[in-house]
Amino acid sequence: MRQGHRLLFGCFHGYEAPSLGRVRKMKLKSFLLRYYPPGIMLEYEKNGELKTKSIDLLELSSSTDVNSLVEEIQKVEPLITASRIEQVRLLVQRLQEKLRQHSDHSFYLFKVLRAHILPLTNVALNKSGSCFITGSYDRTCKLWDTASGEELHTLEGHRNVVYAVTFNNPYGDKIATGSFDKTCKLWSAETGKCYHTFRGHKAEIMCLSFNPQSTVVATGSMDTTAKVWDIQSGEEVVTLMGHLAEIISLSFDTSGDRIITGSFDHTVIVWEADTGRKVYTLIGHRAEISSALFNWDCSLILTASMDKTCMLWDATDGKYVATLTGHDDEILDSCFDYTGKLIATASVDGTARVYSAATRKCITKLEGHEGEISKISFNPQGNRLLTGSSDKTARIWDVQTGQCLQVLEGHTGEIFSCAFNYKGNIVITRTAVRVITAVDDSKEATSLRSPPQYGDNSQRLFLELH
Repeated sequence: MRQGHRLLFGCFHGYEAPSLGRVRKMKLKSFLLRYYPPGIMLEYEKNGELKTKSIDLLELSSSTDVNSLVEEIQKVEPLITASRIEQVRLLVQRLQEKLRQHSDHSFYLFKVLRAHILPLTNVALNKSGSCFITGSYDRTCKLWDTASGEELHTLEGHRNVVYAVTFNNPYGDKIATGSFDKTCKLWSAETGKCYHTFRGHKAEIMCLSFNPQSTVVATGSMDTTAKVWDIQSGEEVVTLMGHLAEIISLSFDTSGDRIITGSFDHTVIVWEADTGRKVYTLIGHRAEISSALFNWDCSLILTASMDKTCMLWDATDGKYVATLTGHDDEILDSCFDYTGKLIATASVDGTARVYSAATRKCITKLEGHEGEISKISFNPQGNRLLTGSSDKTARIWDVQTGQCLQVLEGHTGEIFSCAFNYKGNIVITRTAVRVITAVDDSKEATSLRSPPQYGDNSQRLFLELH
């Protein structure tokens, strides 16, 4: 493709690439813009049913020739007719403008919340960062207003520790909680009402995730299985059986068609989300898995392990691609940036590293923490990294140079998780007792190595300085 730009078409709600004979039955209703990663969502009607698909512009840059790119889009997308060309051109230009607005802000301490009477387990932001949730050893999950620090709802009903919590982003109207009581509960983010209690696991629930369409939620458990649950009916859809030890990492791919699970049995398995069929097993790590995830276009899988390495795999057939080395101790977390071009890793050795997904070479090493790093995440723009450490600080880093731009202080205990909101202007950090907030898409995290200690039980909000 000209200028080397890839057009990737994601599809939802059963979309099928139309033949020429079907085009007449499809009518474009509206455009939706997605800034991170760059893309245009198309809402269209087919045979009376409203559907959605996306045009992912992962290679878009400030220097991209907009006219040539729009021409390419029209060639491959039948819904983009001549009358829609100017609209598409304006949308691409808006995406370009957003890419030029690189985040180089500082953050200040906005709020400190002592959220629960017992230690916290996990924290998660909704897409906008307007509210967040906390799980706790006190058997509850609480929903908070980010701006005011007001407690909006206390979600009660679990009979043991509430360990895993998440929103159904990007919608944000539902919350799922996974507990040591072996159940998962689905809640209304608006009212705090419990819609369903999902029962079936035989041991503690360690991780959970909604699919992108928010039609199902998947749970991973200490009982070595994962389960998929229907949000509407409350029924179990399928059980994923194949691991030999607890499942501690679980997520869907961008389309929602596949689920990836990571286990303490040293393996990662990819499954069909609807049937539960095992697609392939990734074998190669020599110790427990700490994280496993797809990149945005679902071409690569990244796995991190306590064996001090990360591995890249071809997501099409599960074949091994490369091993990312350099850390001197266990890797606790890893992630892609939104475009899938960069990889970041965090380790017990107190350093983080950035790798190129294309060359598999280490671009930069982030040094400065005085303790292990348990969480790492990119901001949406991809030019900043956020890390949380046992040294009681979170840090903001320049991705390309590895320079520490800011140290976020204030906690009195080990930071187990931290995240940006979708805009990258709020950051949230969590210790066993406190939560502090900053910015980017919420991702909950937990220390896989040591349980929370009593002491600092709060959360803090850092807001962007203008």
